[in-house]
This record gives sequence, structure tokens and C-alpha cells, in this order.
Amino acid sequence: MPLKNTERYNTQGSDEGEHQAGSGDIVLKNLLHITSEVEMEQVETHRFIELTQKMIFSLRQNKCFHEKDILDMHHEWLKEVYSWAGQYRQVNMSKGGFTFAAAHLVPKLMQAFEKGTLAKYTPCIFQSENEVLDALAIVHVEFILIHPFREGNGRLARLISQLMALQAQLPLLDFSAIAGEQKERYFAAVRQGLGRNYEPMKAIFSEVIAASR
Repeated sequence: MPLKNTERYNTQGSDEGEHQAGSGDIVLKNLLHITSEVEMEQVETHRFIELTQKMIFSLRQNKCFHEKDILDMHHEWLKEVYSWAGQYRQVNMSKGGFTFAAAHLVPKLMQAFEKGTLAKYTPCIFQSENEVLDALAIVHVEFILIHPFREGNGRLARLISQLMALQAQLPLLDFSAIAGEQKERYFAAVRQGLGRNYEPMKAIFSEVIAASR
């Protein structure tokens, strides 16, 4: 099952910061008028599994991913749940004292992500596993640091990693290695990416791959 970090985000600005009436400021305002956090998690998870299966089935080994692919995946996943599905966030977001990229910078950052990171590391076809680890770690960290969407960034990042791993002839990745007590280590690895240090995330992906075989 896809992992979701349930720690609350701090947000500022725009309607994306609104919560569904009757949810106690827990569930984001949604098209289904869901007020239960458990029910929303079930809906998001079910739709995400469907998206994952669709993307795996249609994956081409030589596929180079683009900004539009990511927007399309987000829209396909959450179009029946949130009015802003497939759109970059309009709110600034922080978590545990760490602030992600400012909302007004997201479009330019994603364009640069496409032209630089995605163009260099996808399709994920390399001669050595170390090169594959570089690709997985760098794409993952850079995407999370941008945090382009109001909801679903972590799961989309893991889906992109899944697709890249399949291109590299690896098995489906088991991300349970970054669950529970390992979450803080994972977030620390993301923060290290601010200084272009991807080694901590490479180590995590190495363990994820080992656990998946």
C-alpha cells in the first residue's frame, strides 16, 4: 500500500488552504464532501493504486519523463477528489520547520526540473547500479524539495521512482524501509539535497532495492 505521511502541513494563502466543513480542519476541501480522514485516505489510496497500475501497464522502457507527465498523473489520480488536481499549488508549505519552495517559484522550478534532472536521468537506463541509484536519488530529492502540489507529492515521487526502477530492470520497489522510525532519516536525506548531497538518499534507495528483491 502506498505510504502517506499524515503529519500536518502548515500552509498560507488561497483556497487550497481551506478544509472541508465539518471535518474539524483535518480533511482538505474536496469535491466529494468527505469529512472523515479515514474515508479520504481510503479514496486517495484506491485511486492511487489504479493510477499506479495504469502507469506500469503503459510504461515504455525508453520513456523520458516530462513536466506534463507529472501534471497528468496528478490530475488522473485526484481529478474526482480536488478541484485543483493537476495544478501546481498556490500556497506556501512547510513541515516540521522545513519550508518547501515558494509557491510562485514552482512553475519555473518544474520547468528546470524537466530540462535538467528529468532529461538527464530518464529514461533510467544506465550501465551500473550506482548510476541507477544516482538517478533515483536525485530525481526523488529534487521533486520533493519543489513539492509542486498541495497534496500527493510523496506518493507521486515514489511512483516516479517505481517507473524509473522498472526502466532499470529492477523489481517493484518496497518502500516500507522508509516507514515508521525511518521517516526522520528519510526527511534528513531530503534536506541534505539542498546542498546537492544525495548520498544519504542513495543509501536509502539501496536498502529499498535490496528489500524489494
